[in-house]
Amino acid sequence: MAEVKREVFGQMPREEGGGVVEKFVLKSDSVKVEILSLGCIIAALETKGRDGEFSDVVLGFDTLEGYMGKHPYFGAVVGRVANRIAKGRFTVDEKEYQLFLNNGPNSLHGGAKGFDKVLWSPEVLPNGVCFYRLSPDGEEGYPGDLKVWVTYTLSGGELAINYRAQTSKTTPINLTNHAYFNLAGQGSQDIYDHEISIEADSYLPVDDTNIPTGEVAAVQGTSFDLRQPVILGKHLQKFHLDGFDHNFCLQQVQTRRLVGRAHHPPTGRAMEVHTTQPGIQFYTGNFLDGSLKGKGTVTYPKHSAFCLETQNWPDAVNKPQFPNALLRPGEEYNHTTWFVFST
Repeated sequence: MAEVKREVFGQMPREEGGGVVEKFVLKSDSVKVEILSLGCIIAALETKGRDGEFSDVVLGFDTLEGYMGKHPYFGAVVGRVANRIAKGRFTVDEKEYQLFLNNGPNSLHGGAKGFDKVLWSPEVLPNGVCFYRLSPDGEEGYPGDLKVWVTYTLSGGELAINYRAQTSKTTPINLTNHAYFNLAGQGSQDIYDHEISIEADSYLPVDDTNIPTGEVAAVQGTSFDLRQPVILGKHLQKFHLDGFDHNFCLQQVQTRRLVGRAHHPPTGRAMEVHTTQPGIQFYTGNFLDGSLKGKGTVTYPKHSAFCLETQNWPDAVNKPQFPNALLRPGEEYNHTTWFVFST
């Protein structure tokens, strides 16, 4: 069993509503993870290398001030709808809704003040912590009172994240965690020596604002064919890529399956991603630019971390051919993602 400790991490500023931000430390023999009640943020995740030494493999900040400032969703749960909604608009039951535009012409990761920027109510479990919040009708322009539970549990080398939600009105929903990983240890300069594989036969091409065009394209014979492991730096060079920020289409089954793997040969650290979700966004930190000072005052340059965000397909609420993005009253949204760490 994992042990769970609870401590104070900081105090929210008065203009943000005040409130104490707590940190929950989940610890097993091989993994230690720290999670904040602000945004359900994974603030640290330590895992062993082949030398038996622990290293923190996620980007983030040492203090609450870092997380209160502008940052690219380090470690946070994003919602109501992760990823992009084209022009911030969608129609449900013949009513059009307009969201805040925070990513060029689009709405990204829940809007101006999404789930990543709010305090959640925690409950300690025997081997983890469950966070709850009510997102009120009209929050960020979304319909319905949405009750949300995000549960982290740690068992050995496996960190599970379960997302549940219920709504009073039909609403789009798509929840994920936006952890930025570097298996060499956070603060390492790049991820070029990582091996990456993704179990997907197709991906979603995007327009110049990163909205899927609607086409579902085969990965076969393209730079998106990651079904066999590739060394990331060599792969980007070979295909003259600036990086990835794309949704890979997974098998459309609601059961747990292995969907991705990252391996860092120099340290021996490996991470498998298993999920019930229909998609996974592979992002290589293209917008990191070295301007943020992270843990231990290190800076995070471009390509210094990767994200494997399990989720529904981007802009699914506007694309009827994509997997269903709507939650209706009386139904329950329920998805789980497992990160399995090993050496």
